[in-house]
Amino acid sequence: MQDRNNPDLRYANLAVRGKNTRNTRDEQLEPALALEPDLIAAPLGMNDVIGRIDLGEVHTDLDYIYRRLAGTGADVVVSTFPNIAETIPFSGRIETRLAAINQMMRDFADAYGFVLVDLHAAPVLSDLRSWSPDRLHASPLGHDRFAAGAAHALGLPDSSPDWGRPLPPAGDPNRVLRTLGDARWFVEFFTPWFIRKVRGRSLGDGRLPKRPELTPVAPPAAAADALSIRVVPNADVAAENPMEA
Repeated sequence: MQDRNNPDLRYANLAVRGKNTRNTRDEQLEPALALEPDLIAAPLGMNDVIGRIDLGEVHTDLDYIYRRLAGTGADVVVSTFPNIAETIPFSGRIETRLAAINQMMRDFADAYGFVLVDLHAAPVLSDLRSWSPDRLHASPLGHDRFAAGAAHALGLPDSSPDWGRPLPPAGDPNRVLRTLGDARWFVEFFTPWFIRKVRGRSLGDGRLPKRPELTPVAPPAAAADALSIRVVPNADVAAENPMEA
């Protein structure tokens, strides 16, 4: 959570939508290390899950990245990824890949002493209200839950172990409306994504990080507490949230 007693807090975000783990290794790792961070959020691999990249190669890249980050002495936060099969139609085919990347995150956290945020175990993230219309990037509520989970994992004061609890019921879901919503998502989001993949393109093509340098954080006077991260070399789909699913 944002430390009100830390006026010198500075923050950078190297995330770019659509980037995968190899992109992170080649394009983001060295700039991140050059910033000499003391806290790093690096939950990587979600774009690899939904792509076709061999997970053995992903593991090799992750091990290289995390070994370098561990060598900085900074606190490093990683996470498992939510069960997108609960929110994205036709995603059952990638459940095996998702389980594999989540186990990698647990293993790397153990091996390198990283802080692990278990997003996969959070019921709140199986609720569509936690996601933007594309169902890959978090809604404001989802971002809030990511931050709350990280705060609890870091042991910050006033953080809650109930950060991932289910939301109050939104009413009895209408199956027809849910099916129509899934169909609209398929047309508006899945189809363009599939076309980009076929063409070998990505949403991240030509984009630069929004916050490549460490700059002071100036919180709004009445803002709620938010996760303070000095460097985020995160390339995941959630690349612009603490997952960058």
